[in-house]
Amino acid sequence: MTSVNLNLLLALVGGALLALMIKLNSSLAALTTPLYASWLAHAIGASVALLLIAVITTISKRDRPISGDAAPKWSYLGGIPGAMVVILAAITVNSELGLSGTLVLGLLGQVFFGLLSDHFGLFGVDKKAISAHRVLSIIPIFSGASLIIFFGRS
Repeated sequence: MTSVNLNLLLALVGGALLALMIKLNSSLAALTTPLYASWLAHAIGASVALLLIAVITTISKRDRPISGDAAPKWSYLGGIPGAMVVILAAITVNSELGLSGTLVLGLLGQVFFGLLSDHFGLFGVDKKAISAHRVLSIIPIFSGASLIIFFGRS
């Protein structure tokens, strides 16, 4: 399997795990609160991450990151939008949007933010101008989202 194919597979698995995470967190939020569900999800996630770091460090015999470059200060703030995603998704999954509506609107938000980030080179990404081709590629996603949101209700 080529690295491109492996990356495609990993991205698909990541998307499926994101949907599962959102559903599990929203179920907990329905019985407690979105804030509590987010806190617990991040506490468990941090514990699993620490365990993985310990295992990988032991296996690879590395005690530091691969790159010697210092990370930009803003890169340490990723947990803030992560926590907000968990809280907001827990709220919206338990609304009339449901899981599919929440996911498709989240996808649209990701695509739009990705286009803007690429266009302006935000957060260190290579600049890629917003072209007609890139805008046209959003139309099927937007159309599918509209179908799910406005016509997917029972």
